[in-house]
Amino acid sequence: MKKLINAPEAVLADALSGIAAAHPSLKVDAENRVIARASGTKPGKVALVSGGGSGHEPLHGGFVGRGMLDAACAGEVFTSPVPGQMLTAAQAVDGGAGVVFIVKNYTGDVLNFQMAAELAVEEGITVETVLVDDDVAVQDSTYTAGRRGTGATVFVEKIAGALAEQGADLAAVAEMAKRVNASSRSFAVALTACTTPASGKPGFDLPEDEMEVGVGIHGEPGRRREKLRPAREIVATALDAILGDQPLDAGDETIVMVNGLGGTPLIELYVVFNEVAAALADKGVVIARNLVGNYVTSLDMAGVSLTVCKADADMLSLWDAPVNTPALRWGS
Repeated sequence: MKKLINAPEAVLADALSGIAAAHPSLKVDAENRVIARASGTKPGKVALVSGGGSGHEPLHGGFVGRGMLDAACAGEVFTSPVPGQMLTAAQAVDGGAGVVFIVKNYTGDVLNFQMAAELAVEEGITVETVLVDDDVAVQDSTYTAGRRGTGATVFVEKIAGALAEQGADLAAVAEMAKRVNASSRSFAVALTACTTPASGKPGFDLPEDEMEVGVGIHGEPGRRREKLRPAREIVATALDAILGDQPLDAGDETIVMVNGLGGTPLIELYVVFNEVAAALADKGVVIARNLVGNYVTSLDMAGVSLTVCKADADMLSLWDAPVNTPALRWGS
């Protein structure tokens, strides 16, 4: 294993210190492993809190800031944060208008955020929970009951975060987050396994000429293994799965994310996006907005995930609203 670390057991603490040093706009509570806006939450604004295991950067800490999250909780690599962290985050950012928990559908995350929500209510904080379950590759997996939460988390945090920034109430922000999740589907393919610092070896064996089709962001198995194929055919497989679960009609507008899993060069992601754009254009589907890059990673895994959101006018307007976080920035 070759990694730029000091020691496996120090990776998260060192990374959090690095985030604090790199981003003065963030406040890092190293003891509780909570990343929040240094400016705090404006009184009367709905706060958004998310989190999960580390190793998926920039998710979630990289999306803390104006127009997205108010706070993120960092667990150990591929391990859910604990309820106490989530409660600390909610207490730190509650501006009196309530808190939306955005939770990827993994068993540990779901249970711990549920416990945190119950504790927050006891503290007088109103909480709404939104579950992200966009991955159409498998219905149940090593980590989940039901579909996994993956790339749509970025869409949910951006669009619901913009609505909260505009002053919408708790019910409206939570409802928008649920709408975005319901409109989004994802599918991923891995070319290599990832290596966690603690294990020091790849999470699974994948021959040089094979790929894992429908892989999860922790390296969980997908639908099947296949021989490596050209990007055009990989995109066709992913789109068939996505559109088979949520059909799109000619004229529909979408937000599309071609996401690297941590070890894929950007040039390859643009090759993939080119194929996605051509395939959707053939169907008359409009890519109104897009992201190409590393947004929801799996340490050093080589591969790609594709997320497609069928977007309405409200979603597109909120997508265009200003955002200023370490990983996403646009608008004034």
